[in-house]
Amino acid sequence: MAEEMHPAPATQVCDEELAGIVRGLVAEVHPGGASVPVRPDSRLDTDLGLDSLAVVELRSRMEEAFGVVLPDRILGGDTLGDWLAVLRAARGSSGRLVSTGRAAVPGPPPVPALPTASSEPTEAGTLLEALAWHVQAHPARPCVRLLDFAAQEPPPQEISYSRLSADALALAHGLRRGGLAPGEAVAIMLPTGRDFFVSFLGTLLAGGAAVPIYPPARRAGLEEHLHRQAGILHNALAAVLITVPEARVLGRLLRSQVPSLRQVATAGELLPGPLVGGALPEVTADDIALLQYTSGSTGDPKGVVLAHRHLLANIRAMGTAADAGPDDLFVSWLPLYHDMGLIGAWLAGLYYGFPLAVMSPLDFLARPARWLRVISDQHATLSGAPNFGYELCLRQISDRDLAGVDLSTWRLAFDGSETVSAATISRFAERFAPYGLRPEAMTPAYGLAEAGVAVTFPPPGRGPLLDAIDRTALDQTGRAAPAAAAAQPLAADAPLAAHTLQTVSCGRPLPGYQVRVVDPAGQELGERREGRIEFTGPSATPGYFRNEAATRSLRRGPWLDTGDLGYLAGGELYLTGRVKDIIVRRGRNLHPDEAEEAVGQLPGVEHGGVAIFGYPDPGTGTERVVLVAETRLRDTGELAALRGRISALAAPLLGVPPDDVMLAAPDSVLKTASGKTRRAATRDRYLAGTLGEPGRSARWQLARFALSGLRPGVRAATRTVGSLLYAGYAWAVTVAVGGPAWLLIVTLPRLRARWAVLRAAARLLRRLLSIPLTVTGQAPKGSPFVMVANHGSFIDGLVLVLRLPAPACFAVAEEFANRRIVGLFLRRIGAQFVHRAQPQQAAASTAQLAAVLASGRSLAVWPEGALDPAPGLRPFHLGAFEAAAVTGTPVVPAGIRGSRELLRPGRRFPHRTALHVAIADPIPPAGTGWHAALALRDQARAAVLVLSGEPDSGGQRQPPAAVSIPAGSALPCQPQTRTS
Repeated sequence: MAEEMHPAPATQVCDEELAGIVRGLVAEVHPGGASVPVRPDSRLDTDLGLDSLAVVELRSRMEEAFGVVLPDRILGGDTLGDWLAVLRAARGSSGRLVSTGRAAVPGPPPVPALPTASSEPTEAGTLLEALAWHVQAHPARPCVRLLDFAAQEPPPQEISYSRLSADALALAHGLRRGGLAPGEAVAIMLPTGRDFFVSFLGTLLAGGAAVPIYPPARRAGLEEHLHRQAGILHNALAAVLITVPEARVLGRLLRSQVPSLRQVATAGELLPGPLVGGALPEVTADDIALLQYTSGSTGDPKGVVLAHRHLLANIRAMGTAADAGPDDLFVSWLPLYHDMGLIGAWLAGLYYGFPLAVMSPLDFLARPARWLRVISDQHATLSGAPNFGYELCLRQISDRDLAGVDLSTWRLAFDGSETVSAATISRFAERFAPYGLRPEAMTPAYGLAEAGVAVTFPPPGRGPLLDAIDRTALDQTGRAAPAAAAAQPLAADAPLAAHTLQTVSCGRPLPGYQVRVVDPAGQELGERREGRIEFTGPSATPGYFRNEAATRSLRRGPWLDTGDLGYLAGGELYLTGRVKDIIVRRGRNLHPDEAEEAVGQLPGVEHGGVAIFGYPDPGTGTERVVLVAETRLRDTGELAALRGRISALAAPLLGVPPDDVMLAAPDSVLKTASGKTRRAATRDRYLAGTLGEPGRSARWQLARFALSGLRPGVRAATRTVGSLLYAGYAWAVTVAVGGPAWLLIVTLPRLRARWAVLRAAARLLRRLLSIPLTVTGQAPKGSPFVMVANHGSFIDGLVLVLRLPAPACFAVAEEFANRRIVGLFLRRIGAQFVHRAQPQQAAASTAQLAAVLASGRSLAVWPEGALDPAPGLRPFHLGAFEAAAVTGTPVVPAGIRGSRELLRPGRRFPHRTALHVAIADPIPPAGTGWHAALALRDQARAAVLVLSGEPDSGGQRQPPAAVSIPAGSALPCQPQTRTS
């Protein structure tokens, strides 16, 4: 063939062999089709028609033929020439050739035995307390082992509890330096690796809520991916996005569509730097730890709210059911943005003390044998995957890949996250039994993000139960009538009758959980009656974040609607499908899962590329049944024959023939991040006539996504220009008003006159800058008092000037005394400079403050001391409270809101915003000694905490009942409210 590959003579044999392998594979993928030209510039996807699985098979055959182990990067080659270059390099590399047959898949070397661990942290109320417990009990014990298969012999990179804690603490301070407030969301778009683990725990330590999202998997769906992530970030009000350097351009595009997103950074950028002032915020069991976004539509993202107590409750229940402990070891390739990998694998290990040996999902997909080899080499006891992972092992792993593999330590092989196939687990157990896998290790489980991860487990070591039921009875009456014997142990090749459906038990409810099956009216159904599955338990989410409508549809009293269909038999839960995926055809309920799996096994159909859905047909008054199957076939005759085979296979499984069988290009059937078929979204595209349209280039998709964000970008730019103009105007007005006022204050002889000028200047500045000021409550009149307030900005002084009696005394730090302009100004308005660093100087300052009070002047104090750009009420210094106790002066708590936003410390650009001042009733001292000063401090701080709305960064969290707080805050009183 003249246009086929004609290499140089030195590599003639290698190139001809490669061309022959490619032609043979293409002929298998496209049976009966015309001969496809094979040239060095032939693209594997468009020219040769090889999908991702076929590309993996091509590498496998090349390794078999040439006796080499090819690196994973070869899978990224677009053309045959790219593959040829990698093959030549591999053949010329010493130590990479083998004499005969395929080289064994490299895996990590065995690791030394773990030191004995203590028991679990049963008293921990948060994940952070569990981490601290392990750091204290065994700091050097490995928490995570990172497996990197890019190296020829990848040694595990261990991360100990102490190292993980230290790095997470450093990143938490990095988030706080950027202004992250407690409770704000931090999106984590990172691949499996050290940065993810550090970023997740660092977010929790900083008081934030973690929002794991997945990076783009392929160019074909880039635009849809960005729209979905923008929807998630907008719904979560994400303030920070932590990602990889390569995703910065995506981060900038997302910022144009997500107003709350202030910062896009890498973990490396957040780690270095000084610690922020004050302690990190206190995290409680009820604080949100995780917003787990489910596989909803782009326009209606549903973020499952999970607090620390929810996660710990689900982890403890799973651990009890699985008999987990520190002697276990979990191997996982599951993505960390999904609940099964994040909670079921890593956080469970973080709590129970068993290490997680983790590999990238891409490493598994490139060579599924790696998963089993790692389980063998690490002597793992726990591991799991969705059903497709087990199916991929059956299709891709040969006996030569498993040389020396021993799976006898694998005691629980979890199968969850998607529909469990009886055929898959049966074949998997039988296929790998010669390598030590015990059939009873197969562990189908059931769960959902709304519960954390798990709801039901089978007993450890029991193995799965299969139930053969009458398909016709299930479809027509909703009864799961046994078709043969009742539930029975796993049988690999049990024959099934034509109208028999085989379901798999997902076990019994976890300790503390309940499961029931109800009809559409919410009435509980009896044994073997199909209905909606509901659950309740200690980890049940309170709802979806900022989505009240979805939360209302989720809850039925204490019960949560899972959206799944199933039945109970002998206390075991059996799933039959999803409520939204059921097709109602002439009074029959058609379940698409089994037919989709069967059609996906047909030659010519892309595995996993089948979707069956229904849509209302007004003409018939029932639903039309549509079957979409992905294929790479192009020949008209081949397509017609395939369509006939699909109809013949699907009809008896569905009970009716499909009304339409659509053969579409690969990637037409939409999937979630975890690989589940998005039937509703696929149906919408089918009805819109856009299903199967050729994908646009990545540049085109990025450009369209950028244009979609142009309007909010223009609005953001307009706001930015407006903010800059306002900032310039504000500084000009401040100089124009402040300059003359400063001159008058430093020259006028009387203190009251100076204060009159100061007040007039403050009022004029507020009016010229159009700053609304609302005041709740009022300071007492007649006798002196000590006003204590939170301190978020230099603006706070001018705010209090308007509320204090003249001439009051401000207590300010000694460092300002030596500043020429500011120091002179503060002296002339009667400020008192105080020391806090040295005990003797602090005592002298307290005596000076007491003297001010004794003279009849009121005192204004910011007991936190230094300013901090990050929100949070810091611990209070004691000096002003000692002075109040000694002189018998009442303390007046005040809360200032908005000043930090108006002029954040360290920033030079003011932003127009409203200011609010709330003043509480005076707190009289209960004595003159040390304990009286402590009581004053604690009561005042508790009141300021409520009045200011600031998060607590250390100290007392709840105000005492005796403190009287103005209306609009958390405690009642009789306030006087006015707007200045």
